Amino acid sequence: MSDEIKTGNANQDKTSALWTGDYYNQGTVSGDIFDTLKEECGVFGVFGHPEASSMSYYGLHALQHRGEESAGICVTDGENFNYHRGMGLVKEVFDKDRIQSLVGDRSIGHVRYSTSGDSRLTNAQPLVFKYRDGDLAIATNGNIVNEPLIRRQLEASGSIFQTTSDTEVLAHLIARSPKGFVEAARDALSQLVGGFAFLLLMKDKLLVASDPNGLRPLVMGRVGEAYVFASESCALETIGAEIVRDIEPGELLVLDERGLTEDRFAEPKRKALCAMEYIYFARPDSDLNGSNLHAARKRMGGRMAIESFVDADIVTGVPDSSISAAIGYAEQTGIPYELGLIKNKYTGRTFIQPSQELREQGVKMKLSAVRRVVEGQRVVMIDDSIVRGTTSRRIVNLLREAGATEVHVRITSPPFKNPCFYGIDTPDRRELIASYKTIDEMRREINADSLAFLTPEGLIQSIGGLNKDDYKGGLCLSCFDNDYPTQVDFGGDEKEGCSC
Repeated sequence: MSDEIKTGNANQDKTSALWTGDYYNQGTVSGDIFDTLKEECGVFGVFGHPEASSMSYYGLHALQHRGEESAGICVTDGENFNYHRGMGLVKEVFDKDRIQSLVGDRSIGHVRYSTSGDSRLTNAQPLVFKYRDGDLAIATNGNIVNEPLIRRQLEASGSIFQTTSDTEVLAHLIARSPKGFVEAARDALSQLVGGFAFLLLMKDKLLVASDPNGLRPLVMGRVGEAYVFASESCALETIGAEIVRDIEPGELLVLDERGLTEDRFAEPKRKALCAMEYIYFARPDSDLNGSNLHAARKRMGGRMAIESFVDADIVTGVPDSSISAAIGYAEQTGIPYELGLIKNKYTGRTFIQPSQELREQGVKMKLSAVRRVVEGQRVVMIDDSIVRGTTSRRIVNLLREAGATEVHVRITSPPFKNPCFYGIDTPDRRELIASYKTIDEMRREINADSLAFLTPEGLIQSIGGLNKDDYKGGLCLSCFDNDYPTQVDFGGDEKEGCSC
């Protein structure tokens, strides 16, 4: 994000120079004033329920935190195939009339953030294709690491791509196979390397697949005789579904008129569920591998207190993702937990202003320090990660401006040093502050009195619900330790993120 001040025409009055968009909250740059990681994408699927589109709407609404850029639902009744996609939040893309027009008992839905794929409607999912056996819709969460290589090979042999989304690669691989749909999908999925959770819908079938390492979460539930699938269990709870189980690594489920067939397209490899799901992405009321996120984050905070105690007057968490960890830190130490920081939820998704001065003001518009709580106090500020360091510095300075005498920062993850190739929007390695500064240099950069990170061992032990025999507790910690569970060098840009 550039900090260059854009003043516009020198003759402009000061009021009109404050923004250049159609409305004040639009700003001039896409993104966010907060230097945080973007929440990948979210998928939701239904098979065998007459109100599939309505269930998908509510499910996607529960997954909104995973993607705020676009939303889409595709539905079929076994004969007709209908879909709608749009840019914006779920409630902005769909209204009552639109949902009622999507008639059928099976559907897939998607909420999206764009990272390596362009931000435009053609990339909004589910993507819909004309396949020889009928319409095909695909929704995915994650990133195909070897997509650049496969795309080049397909283009060299005559394929024409309509989007920049890596999801389209799967459709081309299926279409070029002489086999039936299920066998073609199995073969195509086996060629992909990366972290992904796929939902593939045809008029008579729904296919559900998870990558061989289980990097991206996907859970199955039941509503009566209907099956439902979601990126997080909170979406299933929203529609009153009974949670059945997580989709296993390398698994391929086929749902058709015969019911559910459990199959697989690859043998499971090293289990490596994304650790950032536990630390930051997933909602605190979700469960992953039998571990509740709120409880896991509380344990992270408690472990942080054991590893890096500091004497202070109050503990506060950066809302919303760090509140649970802050409570755990406070309970472990006996230091009172206080709401020292308040998040304003109504400032919009792109509150970016054209000057550094206004950007700093934007921070205060979205996050406020409670002066009467922090004034004259030694504050322990709990956060989940430090990316570039700019957000941490702004929040520390907010607390200092509100009168905090000391600000001690505790991060409930190890230092974030490496880009993610499996579906998280991360900057280039050279932009990650932990990759080129020591912890003390980072402390000075963010203007804190002390700074400490949770150890990898502490993180693994805190999460719980994991198979202790699995390598690194069955987690992917590559963004911390550079130990990627798959090959990542396929000729693409290092900054891959989530191109779904």
